[in-house]
Amino acid sequence: MKNTLLSSLLLMLPFTAVAQSSQEMGIDQQIDKIFGEATGWFVDFIFYQIPFTDDIRIYWVLFPLILGATYFTFYFNFINFKGFVTSVNIVRGKYDHVDHHESMVAAGDATPGGDAIETIAIEGHEGEVSHFQALTAALSATVGLGNIAGVAIAVSIGGAGATFWMIVAGFLGMASKFVECTLGVKYRDIDQNGVVYGGPMYYLTKGLRTKGYQKLGRLLAVLFAIFVIGGSFGGGNMFQVNQAFQLVENITGGEHSFLYGKGWLFGLIMAVLVGIVIIGGIKKIASVTDKIVPFMVVIYVSASLFVLVVKYDMIGDAFLQIFNGAFSPEGVTGGVVGVLVQGFRRAAFSNEAGVGSASIAHAAVKTKYAASEGLVALLEPFIDTVVVCTMTALVLIITGNVSADNASLNDAQAILLTSGAFESVISWFPYMLTLAVVLFAFSTMISWSYYGFQGWAYLFGRSKRMEYTYKVIFCLFVVIGAAASLGSVVGFSDAMIFAMMVPNMVGIVILAPKVKEELAKYMHAIKSSKDA
Repeated sequence: MKNTLLSSLLLMLPFTAVAQSSQEMGIDQQIDKIFGEATGWFVDFIFYQIPFTDDIRIYWVLFPLILGATYFTFYFNFINFKGFVTSVNIVRGKYDHVDHHESMVAAGDATPGGDAIETIAIEGHEGEVSHFQALTAALSATVGLGNIAGVAIAVSIGGAGATFWMIVAGFLGMASKFVECTLGVKYRDIDQNGVVYGGPMYYLTKGLRTKGYQKLGRLLAVLFAIFVIGGSFGGGNMFQVNQAFQLVENITGGEHSFLYGKGWLFGLIMAVLVGIVIIGGIKKIASVTDKIVPFMVVIYVSASLFVLVVKYDMIGDAFLQIFNGAFSPEGVTGGVVGVLVQGFRRAAFSNEAGVGSASIAHAAVKTKYAASEGLVALLEPFIDTVVVCTMTALVLIITGNVSADNASLNDAQAILLTSGAFESVISWFPYMLTLAVVLFAFSTMISWSYYGFQGWAYLFGRSKRMEYTYKVIFCLFVVIGAAASLGSVVGFSDAMIFAMMVPNMVGIVILAPKVKEELAKYMHAIKSSKDA
């Protein structure tokens, strides 16, 4: 009896210590601390900084992203520029007849695995969503808080010149997005019900098998699936709802808000709304995003243009600051570190080129030609980074909100900085920005739920039980994300998203010749349809 009692007391000691500690820092903060200690090694590895000088240290993960994008730009003969008009025409539906023309059927060898002929779905299925819906579904995961908070942090660190390097990164990223999304369609799976399963998991497995790297492909696919699930729970979910709640709480009175301390309530409402959408799968997600995304982008860009029109006399000086700052020592440091580090790290979803996530959404498109969707996808970094992020930067520069004093801002504070910049010209805009941020967060969450589910289905099977298990867990994380003190969870989720880049980049570099074949096939089909 004594031994039993003693054992029980010994077992209770850790919990007693936890209880005492939790009174000092809060249970959520303590959990975050324990989580950080357990995952810190992974975050440190992904975000290891290579020292160049005493003042400049750059994350190693940026090198594969930028070097890969540069390689694809040259390998595909500047497809990011030469293919732009064709991309717009595909979204407009100008080449829809190519997919439906009898003589235009995409011929080719059986897809590795023997389950389909190239991109033609089995039993006549061609996909689930249109080119425009696939584009908006992917954009909904990229256009978001990074365009608001990430840009504010970038220009605060790097000055106006950081904007120039941000634009360069956007243009280069278009080539990477083209490659991975072409592969996403080429090697997708479509089941007997017409449900599409696609993304890096499938082109790494099937594509690398054709190159004789079957074991490598399988390993990379499993790693990617694990990382995308982690990214979906963290950066694609908890971070989004947490930042949205902070802004809503601030705009409704801060400490005096009726929502103060009730993050769980905000999270519960968002979880219900997210659950309603994601239960319906990619078709339902796409039907929501094809309405929300254009609405969000139009509102945000219109407000930016309004500021620029009101301050039109300062536009020339703003561009002069951007150009001069880009090539000054401070500008280059700020551009590389501020944009390619702060921008890509803190807001990886502001571009995602090379990460591979967008190929999951694009894989569901209705087409027989993989390259057609790759061309559509290259518009993403242009819209997200070159247009929306540049608009934010111009507003910040013109309103005088570029200061090194703001370099240490966190995301919530950076959003408020951007909000203040708009408010100086449009007094009521903070309310509109709050609505936009909530919509940004919502659309990002529903798209990332699809990304994470695809990784989940690859690892655990495609049964309804597995599907609903993932979606319930995802919705629970929405509530936790709104209520919790994130801290190291945010760092870990960022690391998971960047970790996706490693297996993805290895695969798309090896499979680039396959993409070139698909591009030639599609361009020939367009030419043939014109001659017919």
